[in-house]
Amino acid sequence: MNKHELHGGARYLGGKVEKAIGDTVDSRDWQVSGVKDQVAGGAENLFGRAQSIADDVADATPGLIQEAREKAGDAAARAADVARRRAHEAQTAVPGGDERMLWAAIAALGGFALGWFASGRRG
Repeated sequence: MNKHELHGGARYLGGKVEKAIGDTVDSRDWQVSGVKDQVAGGAENLFGRAQSIADDVADATPGLIQEAREKAGDAAARAADVARRRAHEAQTAVPGGDERMLWAAIAALGGFALGWFASGRRG
């Protein structure tokens, strides 16, 4: 609970009391002032609640971002590992042939680049 929630709640309650007094003494000014304070207090209380919720979301967000980064990093590592294995398999399966080695290297680099883009760690 933050200061806006507390202040708004207190102002709302004060407005109810003020309106009740206005009703009791039949004072239109007190009634209007009480309703005005109730509305303003309710709005401030609602603002404070929204602010508290936003703070809670902001507190939870770094953990979620870190978890997503870790998962993306794991996926990138797996993709790079698969690319390295495939390049090695291509190299051992095709003896000779410089052009085929070049294509295997390009495939390995493509896998690495895919993993790099998926990880989101570019800067």
